[in-house]
Amino acid sequence: MPAYLFVDRLPDAAGTRHHGCMPLDANAALIVIDMQQGFADPAWGRRNNPDCEANVAALLDAWVGSDRPVVLVRHDSVGEASPLNPDNPGNALLDFVAAAPHQLFVTKQVNSAFFGEPDLSEWLSALDIEQIVVCGIQTNMCVETTARMGGNLGFEVFVPIDATHTFDLEGPNGARLSADELAAATAVNLHGGEFATVLSTAELLERV
Repeated sequence: MPAYLFVDRLPDAAGTRHHGCMPLDANAALIVIDMQQGFADPAWGRRNNPDCEANVAALLDAWVGSDRPVVLVRHDSVGEASPLNPDNPGNALLDFVAAAPHQLFVTKQVNSAFFGEPDLSEWLSALDIEQIVVCGIQTNMCVETTARMGGNLGFEVFVPIDATHTFDLEGPNGARLSADELAAATAVNLHGGEFATVLSTAELLERV
């Protein structure tokens, strides 16, 4: 199992652990990001973490079973050729996600679910929700951006990193990182930067 799944067990710079193992609030919200059929398109390239879907399903079952709020998020790409464009079948959520009971459905055209419709932050605040759990696709894109913004807005954010996945990516001057390397970087950025507590799905479910 990749070492980055255990970031939550590492002390921060002050020598303390993030949030210990306290149970999650009774109204902690699960935010499921962009679990859409279009990400199966081979054009995305090589992905990591084949357990992502099963872990997201386990989280949904736990949230529904504990009567905690669930938020589903869908990316409506403006690019006509994108598999995630609303006119393409890939825009649809995966069947098990679409069928999940939920309290809010957010659509967005950018990376952060906090810049979607309806207003996620406003909805969470209206219900006095202080803790959010962010999972889904892609780890280093919309999951990380939503988690960072959630932390900046003052929410206590948890990211079960093995309930996310991403794809290999090429950057400037031919530099290329694998999906696992990108996921590890996201885990370190979020947890080390104190935007979120990063942990595994199993560790998170111990708190539900």
